[in-house]
Amino acid sequence: MHDFSKKKKRLLESLVSNNLLKDKRLYNAFMEIPLEEFIPEKYKDPLKIYEDIPNLFYYQNPQNYRTISAPHMITIMLQGLALKDDDDLLILGAKSGYISALAHKLSPKGEIIILEANSEIAKYTEKNLQKLGLEHNITVIVKNPLQGMPDLSPWQKILVTGAIKQNRIHSLLRQLDKNEGVLFAPIGEDFIQTYTQILRINDDFYGKKQLQVRFTPLMTQVELDEIELITDEAELKEPVQITNAPEKVDKTLEKIKIKYMENILDEVNLDTEEEEGSIETDLIEEALNFLEKLKSIVKGLKKEHEVENCFKYLEEMEDQVEHLKIFKKKELGLKIKKMQNFMNSIRSFLVIRRQLEEKSQATDLEDKIDIMNKQMSQLNNLEALINSEIKRLLEI
Repeated sequence: MHDFSKKKKRLLESLVSNNLLKDKRLYNAFMEIPLEEFIPEKYKDPLKIYEDIPNLFYYQNPQNYRTISAPHMITIMLQGLALKDDDDLLILGAKSGYISALAHKLSPKGEIIILEANSEIAKYTEKNLQKLGLEHNITVIVKNPLQGMPDLSPWQKILVTGAIKQNRIHSLLRQLDKNEGVLFAPIGEDFIQTYTQILRINDDFYGKKQLQVRFTPLMTQVELDEIELITDEAELKEPVQITNAPEKVDKTLEKIKIKYMENILDEVNLDTEEEEGSIETDLIEEALNFLEKLKSIVKGLKKEHEVENCFKYLEEMEDQVEHLKIFKKKELGLKIKKMQNFMNSIRSFLVIRRQLEEKSQATDLEDKIDIMNKQMSQLNNLEALINSEIKRLLEI
């Protein structure tokens, strides 16, 4: 077992001295999150880990491989997002989970969802996050990243980790929060892309080109065995008009960057955490009441066999989650998007069940059982999440 602590600190000092790493929170996140845990044993090279170079974590052939970006590039990505501690972040492309783990340290009260087209990479990423106990804060979904997650929008921040064409970002931009949401992406056609910040204010979009980079294309082809209809949403609507306004982007993002300073090396071990205000007991109790109601509805749905009645239960669940959204904004950090994602999956399975029942063919019995088992699995996941949220609130 290698001790990389000295090598890691040398790397971070280099990033600081080169005026790249400016956020003290990110410095601490790099120190805390072990890069080596996100690289399979067969690809681990002690000489390359914590050098300022990409690290290979997935390889099938020369045309199909994936790397964790170089530390200086990760620094540029995460600082370019200007994450606040309660921002919800959508990451397109898993990168083995390392970037999302760092992002969680910058946005501990927010939710992070990763969209990854390759199921093998997605499963490996989930295992990496589980090793560090981050699976409750970061969700990995096998999905075409180009679609984003419009049903869970708005997103305060969206990070694209692979090369993407200009016309492909329009549907993603529409998913940004109108209140200064930010997308950061390497945009370009061929071998060279331009890492670009795009800021949304109401229905206006402002861009700032940062630097030229070279990324592999964002993987978008979902395996055929996944229940996923890939559509080309980018072609369905008029292109978003982006105004080139780097000064406006800088001015707006500067308001939400935290603890930036010229020199952090001498002070990096100081305690810089701000004191959190106490949360009102009444607020917690009210949120707990909604969670208990939601839990009760989930239990009812688990016992229901009639498809149409299941839809009614689901509507009741969605209504409770709408109420819980209010508490997410009041510093309780509820995992609303994770709950919504489970409910979206349950709705999809119910739709399939309804279609199968309309066919009314005995040959579909095996399919019906399979879908009902998948629905029950998601209900169990949702119930477990509600229980963990109840437990967490009780401990506040």
